[in-house]
Amino acid sequence: MAHPPLRDPRVLRAVAHPVRSRILTELDAQGSLRAADVAQLLGIPANQASFHLRSLAKFGLVEEDPGAARDRRDRVWRATEGAGFDVNIGEIEKTPGGKAASKVFRQTKEAWAHRLVEAAYGEDRTPGIHRAVTEQAVRLTKEEARELTDALVELVDKWRARNLDRHDEERATYHVFQIVQPFPDQSAPEESAPEESAPEESALD
Repeated sequence: MAHPPLRDPRVLRAVAHPVRSRILTELDAQGSLRAADVAQLLGIPANQASFHLRSLAKFGLVEEDPGAARDRRDRVWRATEGAGFDVNIGEIEKTPGGKAASKVFRQTKEAWAHRLVEAAYGEDRTPGIHRAVTEQAVRLTKEEARELTDALVELVDKWRARNLDRHDEERATYHVFQIVQPFPDQSAPEESAPEESAPEESALD
C-alpha cells in the first residue's frame, strides 16, 4: 500500500525523535494503547509518555480512541488511519527548514540502523526469541525494485493487521527492517578489507 509523501519538516523532526518513533512503532504494531501502557513498554514515566502522545497528536499522527476507553476519563490512543508516510529526503530538503530536519532524521535513523544490526549479530541468545538476518541479491529495474518494496510492505502489513490488539504475553514487538537498494560500491583499500566475507544468508535464533 502506497503512503502519501511527507513534506512538513516539523513532522519529520517529530518522528525522528527516538521515543516518538518507538511510540508510533508500538501503536502501529499493537493497536490502541494508554499512556501507562506506552510508559511500561518504553520504561519511561507515564507523564513523559503522555507528553509525547500529545505532541504526535498535534501533527495528526495519533488520535484518541474513544471506543477502547473504559469511561470518559480513560484516554486511549491509536495511530491515525493512514498515518504512514513516505519520506523523500530530496523533496524535504527543498522546503524551509528542510535541510536541518533532514539532518536530524538521517542521524537518528542511521544510529537506529546500527543498533538493530548490532543486536541482530550480538551475543544475546535469550530463549524464546527469534532473530533472523537475511541478505539476498536480485536483478531489477527501478520500477521492479519499487514493486518488490511494495510487495514486502504489503506482506508485513498483513501480519501486522492480523495481530492488532492481541496483547497476550507470548507476543513481542518484532522489528522488520528492510533495505532495497542497488548493491553498494565496495571499492576500498586492500588493507581495510575483512579477512572473511559474511555468508550470503544467515538465520539466528
